[in-house]
Amino acid sequence: MSSEAQALPSRSAPTGTRPASGRTVVLVLVLVAELMNALDGSIVYTALPSIQHDTGATGAATQWIHAAYALTFALGLITGGRLGDLYGRKRLFLLGTGVFTAASLVCGLAGTPAVLIAARVVQGGAAAVMVPQVLATLHVSFDEGSRAKAFSLYGTIMSLGSVAGPVLGGVLTSADVFGLGWRPIFLINVPIGVAAVLLGLRYLPESRDLAARRLDLTGMVLAGLALLLVAYPLTVGGAHQWPAWSFVMMAGGTLILAVFVVQQRARTVRGRDPLVVMALFKSRSFTAGLAAQLVFGLLSGVFFLAWTLFMQDGLGLSPRQAATGFVAASVGEIAGAWLAMSLAVRHGRRAPQAGALLAAATLGGYAWLITEQNTGLSPALTVLPMLPVGLGLGMIGAALADMTLRQVEHDHAGSASGLFNTSTQLGIALGTASTAVVFFAHSPAGSHGTTVTVAFTGTLWYVIAALLAMWVLMRWLPKHHATREN
Repeated sequence: MSSEAQALPSRSAPTGTRPASGRTVVLVLVLVAELMNALDGSIVYTALPSIQHDTGATGAATQWIHAAYALTFALGLITGGRLGDLYGRKRLFLLGTGVFTAASLVCGLAGTPAVLIAARVVQGGAAAVMVPQVLATLHVSFDEGSRAKAFSLYGTIMSLGSVAGPVLGGVLTSADVFGLGWRPIFLINVPIGVAAVLLGLRYLPESRDLAARRLDLTGMVLAGLALLLVAYPLTVGGAHQWPAWSFVMMAGGTLILAVFVVQQRARTVRGRDPLVVMALFKSRSFTAGLAAQLVFGLLSGVFFLAWTLFMQDGLGLSPRQAATGFVAASVGEIAGAWLAMSLAVRHGRRAPQAGALLAAATLGGYAWLITEQNTGLSPALTVLPMLPVGLGLGMIGAALADMTLRQVEHDHAGSASGLFNTSTQLGIALGTASTAVVFFAHSPAGSHGTTVTVAFTGTLWYVIAALLAMWVLMRWLPKHHATREN
């Protein structure tokens, strides 16, 4: 192992020698959990009008039905990952999944906005405990030969869930299953979650950092406060036209984050257990992978929101026609993930880099096409480019997690997973907030037709720039699949 990799020896029990059938069950279990989280982060979008009508929620309450989940999820990921290292990843996975399932039931039965928002807070917190154990369990349960396939499937599920969420939300709400309206978007988690807990009790392997002693409570408070001060204004600041307090909060959050880093370094020097294992950042592939994942979340937050508005407000497509575009993107992402799975073994970082270039080139052509045809763009030409765009994004998402975490020792898999997922969530929050500058500044709410299409075309160039920035960052990922460092 190079000097850039972690120097601490691994003390987690190796599980890569488990029977293939057992590893398959483990893979299915953790990926189902990841899918539930990915869907619940976006499934409410298309159901919000029905929820608002049924519960009498105000505009602010409607916004918090989504924001409550996103905020608590982002705030708890680092702590959730470290808790898995300390107290056992199986134990924390089962706890998080159980609470997530119970909160989903409350969401589905909620009769008032207050109850629904409170349940979404609990649901997001439970997901923050559950989700970091997914990557950590994959990392310690699969050996070098089978890990690429496992992580490729993880990337597929993560991308597919976030893209398919709005489609599934619309389908379930429109179907009005048993006259329940929007409620099945939450109730569907209940039987799945119960099955995941029961099977997890039997099949999931236990692993933890045997040398870790206690949770860093001071670090937990500092990290949570810093993330709150950054994520909260990113989540709700746009709805208030970015008042001065939003920038003050973000500046304060950045300052506290700096204090957190100093505190973590000091704790490491003194030989105490930090919340974040600072040795992780000695690996340039891990650091570059986190940065690339942050940018990936950012461009996703910008693109999919602006694209939805472009299809419906710019081109006048119906929600059903717009959903076809998401289906095309999902099909492309699945194909891209499987393609990356085979290419990454031989070509390492070149596989996700090729995906970034493919998506960037396709979006460049898409921008030209929209400029030429404007609101006359046909539904077919609106949707078809999403196949290669999805293909490129799938090639990135499928390989990035594996390449970022490959050098991480098993002991610190939970901490590394928490950081990786936090990068994703902060990137999405930053990307969603960025639409106020790159899209809504040129197409105010309520705009239609040419105003929207021109604003979307301009937004595409920001997305393309983000993809090219990812290509550069991914140059520090492992060059070949079999090597531990560049």
